[in-house]
Amino acid sequence: MSELIVQGRCVDSADLDLIRDLIATGAAPHRSALSRLLCERWKWQTPLGRPKDIAARTFLRKLEQRGWITLPERLTRKRSGLPCTPCDPQPPPRAPSPDWLEREPLHVPLERLRPLHVERVDSPAQRSRLFEVLRAHHYLGFSRSVGENVGYLVYDSARRRLLAVAWFGAPAWKARDRDRFIGWSRAERERHLGLLANQVRFLILPWVEVPQLASHLLGLLTRRLSRDWQEKYGHPIVLVESFVDAERFRATCYRAANWILVGRTQGRSRQDRHRRLRVPAKLIALLPLHRHWRRHLQAPLGP
Repeated sequence: MSELIVQGRCVDSADLDLIRDLIATGAAPHRSALSRLLCERWKWQTPLGRPKDIAARTFLRKLEQRGWITLPERLTRKRSGLPCTPCDPQPPPRAPSPDWLEREPLHVPLERLRPLHVERVDSPAQRSRLFEVLRAHHYLGFSRSVGENVGYLVYDSARRRLLAVAWFGAPAWKARDRDRFIGWSRAERERHLGLLANQVRFLILPWVEVPQLASHLLGLLTRRLSRDWQEKYGHPIVLVESFVDAERFRATCYRAANWILVGRTQGRSRQDRHRRLRVPAKLIALLPLHRHWRRHLQAPLGP
């Protein structure tokens, strides 16, 4: 077979033969072992030397979906207990609002709440709290996040009421208008995509109605995002993206926070590998976090 591109990697007959041999010989008796072994063989690592286990597992699933390999059985069922519906664009049912969450209406000027208290999500308890809120109150809900990510819980300083949450994760693999704005080649994108982060979720709780809070928070969080990413993963972020549902929102807070609207998506789900589904087009908003961000994203490729 000729070389094919899967998840940004060139795949040829030798690669497929290696994976099939690992499965057939029992060297990797289950999917987790196979993905870890593949990371070891291909030196598939983060800048800190950690194996890109989740990325490798996704890569293997894509090979199986195309009929090129047959993966070992799963060790366990999906944690959610729900059937796999990778092409379903509908958000999951809303979860009930957590009992611990204070839901008293808040209508005050922003100055009454400042300085806000921002917690980076580092512990399992913080992560559980953030996910509970997103599942109950974000219109898209929340299932899980793979790859590198940084989350935040935002409280008012006086009473420590939770006001907002945010979750940043892996960027979109491709976005035509974003890529055109950056001006990088496909090879540059594949090499430097890890210097981007995607604002996966941004939620101000529905009973919090504070003028200018959204744009203030966008500025507050993005000013620390690259530093937090560096501390957690050993490399910075130079550009952050967000995809704003154009049928629901006008991106006013992004404009106020100096984000740049560079275009729209093409109305397809990232899970729609058969190009059958149509989803709302989204505005693409970008915010450079480094003075020379374009230079970093277009840096020459090494040998």
